[in-house]
Amino acid sequence: MAKIDLDSLTIEEVAALRDNATDKLMEKVAARRAELEAELEKLSQYDRPAKKSPIAPVAKPKKGDEVVKKAEEAKEPITKEAVAKEAIAKAA
Repeated sequence: MAKIDLDSLTIEEVAALRDNATDKLMEKVAARRAELEAELEKLSQYDRPAKKSPIAPVAKPKKGDEVVKKAEEAKEPITKEAVAKEAIAKAA
């Protein structure tokens, strides 16, 4: 490849060189993309549907479980009375 003395070029020549380099790069990228897409198309014939992993059933908590109590508490809006009741219950 021939070396180019950029210092001796005018701004217009440097800009044209940049445009030419950009165009050439875009051509190469498009050609490579086409190659890769063709290869991907060939490989896609070997695709197998992904196996669905069995989902373990979720056990429902019993009424007395703490989880149920916390879930029910989370549904209730927090009020001053609720905070006071909780403080009294903890103090007792």
